[in-house]
Amino acid sequence: MFLLLKGGEVYSPQTFGRKDILICNGKIIKIADEIKPIKEFGNVEIVDLQGFIVVPGFIDQHIHIAGGGGEGGPVTRTPEITLSDITKGGITTVVGLLGADGITRSMASLLAKARALEQEGITTYIYTGAYELPTRTLTGSVRSDLVLIDKVIGTGEIAISDHRSAQPTIEDLTKLAAEARVGGLLGGKPGIVHLHVGDGIRGLSPLFEIVENTEIPITQFVPTHINRIGHLFEQGLKFIEMGGVIDLTSDIKPDAHTKTALTPKEAIKKIIENKLPIEKVTMSSDSNGSIPVFDENKRLVKVMVGSTQTLYRDLREVIVEGILPIEQAIKIITENVAKILNLYPNKGGIKEKSDGDIVVLDSNLNIHSVIAKGVFMIKDKKIVKKSMFEE
Repeated sequence: MFLLLKGGEVYSPQTFGRKDILICNGKIIKIADEIKPIKEFGNVEIVDLQGFIVVPGFIDQHIHIAGGGGEGGPVTRTPEITLSDITKGGITTVVGLLGADGITRSMASLLAKARALEQEGITTYIYTGAYELPTRTLTGSVRSDLVLIDKVIGTGEIAISDHRSAQPTIEDLTKLAAEARVGGLLGGKPGIVHLHVGDGIRGLSPLFEIVENTEIPITQFVPTHINRIGHLFEQGLKFIEMGGVIDLTSDIKPDAHTKTALTPKEAIKKIIENKLPIEKVTMSSDSNGSIPVFDENKRLVKVMVGSTQTLYRDLREVIVEGILPIEQAIKIITENVAKILNLYPNKGGIKEKSDGDIVVLDSNLNIHSVIAKGVFMIKDKKIVKKSMFEE
């Protein structure tokens, strides 16, 4: 029941220095310079972390946990994710979602997969919806899903500025945002609209128009894939200036088709150069979704699959190359996400009474161990807990 982590260099994500952390029943119950186990604790697992760095468990708000893809026909449907696929990336909290395929993928199967992963030890939520509008739901409306289904915290991923979208009008998006907002208020949820933004020329223009001409606040929207092409990223900078939050996607880089795409490292560097708050930036992996490559005529030429491993890999580059110190960089996949999703301070930090979600990094900033709700998922770089059918 008790896990005592001794002497690690703790970032919460702000630096705490060397601390001991006592976890019981999935919660952090004490953080101090030194904690000595007493007889009343009973059996205590003690782990020496001197020389290691301790950071909060990572939060990925965009994972196709039940699989995605399909743009190249049934053979390109991607598989469901496994528990160790998630935890190997240091991720202890996920938000699952559907994508382009709301026909052969269902909200019921997405919810079931989220519940399965929760039973296996991590924390899960889902968005209700898919690319299309009217979008897919469990109960018949976005509003009622948010009120009635515990795991539903917003709607997404709704596609805009993309040839695969339903080409939603400003009125369509405004009504959806209003539904999500009221559902969130009634259900005690963030009620955000998580938007897949394609490389179309309109980019974020529909969101600017809604914010300027309606009562919907800019914080209702979280557009993702913002670093996929240059003109969209420039709009993303304006979105931050207006008080919004943008979500970068890991593993994006320039290629023959999107020469102006920015790697996460390049995008974060430009955000800093523009003196914009890093607290308005998050990053997700798009894991287990397909990564289709289209030619100039929008014909599919190649399909790849997103991986959770890219999330921390790309953030680690930001730290190692001195673009941001660790306490600022780690916020992008911990505290910032938790605050947007109304999960903070239970998630996104290392604090007394928060969940025991922790990533241990070695001296080279590589993932050494992963703890979710007080239980080791990865220990000494070895997987110790897997999904049922991984065994």
